[in-house]
Amino acid sequence: MPRKPQFTKEEIAEYGLDIVRKQGMECLTTRELAKHLGTTVAPIFVHYPTMDELKKAVRGLARNIYRDYIHQGLAEAIPFRGVGMQYIQFAKNEPELYRLLFLSDNTEDAKESHFAMDELAYTQDLVRESLQSIYNMNAVAADHYFRDLWLVAHSLATLLVTGGCTYTDDEIRSIFTEISVSICKAYKEIPGLVEGTYDVDKTFQKLVSKS
Repeated sequence: MPRKPQFTKEEIAEYGLDIVRKQGMECLTTRELAKHLGTTVAPIFVHYPTMDELKKAVRGLARNIYRDYIHQGLAEAIPFRGVGMQYIQFAKNEPELYRLLFLSDNTEDAKESHFAMDELAYTQDLVRESLQSIYNMNAVAADHYFRDLWLVAHSLATLLVTGGCTYTDDEIRSIFTEISVSICKAYKEIPGLVEGTYDVDKTFQKLVSKS
């Protein structure tokens, strides 16, 4: 009768996730994982014949954690702002998972290489209705609006993870508010801005006019 594996597939992936959270994806090796498991590398290869398969499983677990943060943001009174702040919080609390999901070169996996843009689309779908309702926007304007704010969140989160952000939480909220108001005002007051049909020169001339 075959011997029952010492660890389940899920347990091995969870141990792998723990290594990545503390040390980064580059430290996820069979030797390091075996040390965490307190065993040889054999049980790992029973469930994951290659490290690529294990790393893919760990990315999946990291994605689930990230999406938990996003859904917490959706539960707030103003969902899209909650999502933005939770995105920042994920980067602060889970810097190595943020690096893995949003700052890693995953070009060996075509699906993973577009993770950031895929998550933008995923989250955009979740907040579109609330944006349309709160700001009285159509779906196209709501998507553009969220895209612009998500890019701001991504920039701030990246600065946090790489150690280059000196803004406090209050300052970050203020930045979101300022940009939110500016974009909303622009979309509502500049005809053709969302569609890309506006006169760029004429618009800027009006903005910088002293009259």
